[in-house]
Amino acid sequence: MASSAGLPPYRFPHRRLRLSLQSSSKTPLVLVACGSFSPVTYLHLRMFEMAADYVKHKTDEFECLGGYMSPVSDFYKKAGLASSVHRVRMCELAVAQPSQWLMVDSYEALQPQYVPTARVLDHFDHEINDVLGGAIRPDGSRVRVKIALLAGADLIQSMSVPGVWSKEDLDHILKRYGTFIVERSGTDLDDALASLDEYKENIHKIEQLVQNDVSSTKIRLFLKRDMSVQYLIPAPVIEYIEAHGLYEEDSAPSVHSKEKEKA
Repeated sequence: MASSAGLPPYRFPHRRLRLSLQSSSKTPLVLVACGSFSPVTYLHLRMFEMAADYVKHKTDEFECLGGYMSPVSDFYKKAGLASSVHRVRMCELAVAQPSQWLMVDSYEALQPQYVPTARVLDHFDHEINDVLGGAIRPDGSRVRVKIALLAGADLIQSMSVPGVWSKEDLDHILKRYGTFIVERSGTDLDDALASLDEYKENIHKIEQLVQNDVSSTKIRLFLKRDMSVQYLIPAPVIEYIEAHGLYEEDSAPSVHSKEKEKA
């Protein structure tokens, strides 16, 4: 597996991050999706758009200022995991042209060990609120930005299974930060949420109006079988995969203890 040493020196990306609030009555929000992104798919991108629509049309509480994809470290050791160098670059290609508010953060990918999701969210909180100073209200005053985890229903389902996540991490993620959960085919979201009732005020359920069950696993299978993935993932990502000969054979099976299943 290639080393993350191939990635450029770390700098927190914020060129597309809007830090000026349009409404003084709303809480500034930044969405963070942690995952393998091996490779990134249109569903990953659509999740951000669905969450933005939810914030805009279903709640008067938040104003969305930006969104980030945070690819996992190579040390996550998940089956089918391309090197972090490739995964970060594919994510960057996916958001390069069509998006004005999505960014890719390489902090997690650069780490020499697996980084729990709670610590990743702490990183964003520090960079956006402590380093950049949070958001600016129309009257010039500053306010801390709410960082929230964006994920599919399969993640919240894993959170409801005893022993998969520590109570400390659940409290840290769901109480301090909160999460926006997008429905996924084949996942019973209501059952999962029932066992997380103590966190319900900080869990936002997003209905997927147009069902899309494209997954990185399915994309890798198609590629391994030399089948077309056109219109399932962004064209620049397909070109990158072909240029680097990725996913012709899956990587070794996971040896990491399952804290969670990321993207």
